Amino acid sequence: MRPLPVEAMVVVVPVRNEAELLGRCLRALTSAVATAREADLTCEVRIVLDACTDASRDIAAGFDFPLIECHDVRVGGARRLGVDEGLRALAGVPAERIWLANTDADSRVPAHWLIHHRAIARTADVYLGTVRPDFDDILPIQRERWLQTHATGRRNRNVHGANLGVRARTYLRAGGFASIGEHEDVDLVARCRARGAAILGDDGAEVITSGRSVGRTPGGYAGFLRRQATELIGGAPAATAASRAEPTHDVEAPLREST
Repeated sequence: MRPLPVEAMVVVVPVRNEAELLGRCLRALTSAVATAREADLTCEVRIVLDACTDASRDIAAGFDFPLIECHDVRVGGARRLGVDEGLRALAGVPAERIWLANTDADSRVPAHWLIHHRAIARTADVYLGTVRPDFDDILPIQRERWLQTHATGRRNRNVHGANLGVRARTYLRAGGFASIGEHEDVDLVARCRARGAAILGDDGAEVITSGRSVGRTPGGYAGFLRRQATELIGGAPAATAASRAEPTHDVEAPLREST
């Protein structure tokens, strides 16, 4: 039986000291939310400020999104809190008709992002969207590698918190995000899969994410990019802040993306 159509979205952005990139993230999200609302989608956005000590709160306050503050210092806990608050605001909507869309504060979603998530929800319970590093942040050799290994129209099996969608009913049955410091997205998808969730991944609404080589968690996307950078330049030290370099790779490549 086909799932019921999605009529509402909860959008969560965890923030941990992202003053440098948060503004462009929220500008892109503003456009995506406006596009979704024009298509009669109800959107409850929650920006979760997790123990921020920089200007992130001031920047977020300049946008028309509800802010939540916490001191978990674990991205899983921040995501979980944002989802909980968003679902409370949609208490009158059946969980089958609510979709949870996740991204990151160092990322920029396309204007049709939420519309694409809704389309995926017609046949799937979990969406694994693709990401690509900002080409302005990476070295030419890495940009070339990324273009060589990422054909347009590809299926995706990697999990990225910056472009992850889950039906609320599926999320709740799986137990939600665990309050852990990294790989909370991979952990959730594994539990959804174990319960028989229908999972689909594609590049139909690719999210641009930071190409920085030092991220907020040791084993996250920046860590993968840093290791790949070292591999591509023959074991030399990873790129400096002045020449940050790291693109993604195919799922069949030696290194595997995780978040």
